[in-house]
Amino acid sequence: MLPRSYESQRCSIAKTLEIVGDRWTMLVVREAFWGTRRFESFQRNLGIARTVLTDRLGRLVDEGLLRRHRYQERPERFEYRLTDKGADLWPVLMALLTWGDRHAMEGPLPVVVVHRGCGGGIDERTKCARCGTALGPFDVQGRFSDRGRANGADRRQPAAS
Repeated sequence: MLPRSYESQRCSIAKTLEIVGDRWTMLVVREAFWGTRRFESFQRNLGIARTVLTDRLGRLVDEGLLRRHRYQERPERFEYRLTDKGADLWPVLMALLTWGDRHAMEGPLPVVVVHRGCGGGIDERTKCARCGTALGPFDVQGRFSDRGRANGADRRQPAAS
């Protein structure tokens, strides 16, 4: 297994990979953008082991990408919400989505991201392909095909924190 630390490298990419550089972490962040907030929903949507999810959520909270918000006292339960630091990963996720659509997916795309204002698609510069508006994470919604979400959801909107 690769170490989590790239101490010998003075590099912003290496430092970022220490924080978000495994597949589960980025998928947890993706879910947070689509409005998932509760542990059980993350676990169900991702099919991730509870121990792995607990670790990833804890690291994202420790790094300041998510914050815990208590929604129930007995038993104590928390939601996980994106912080501004976490929301800053949105262009990275959109770049990964665009690259994956172009180079990794075959057949119908599992999710299409559209501008909530006019319904236009998003281009590789995170602008609306229809009206040209520069888009942020809360200006879009995802439309999932049958292949996009096992639980059958067909639309998700990024959730404001």
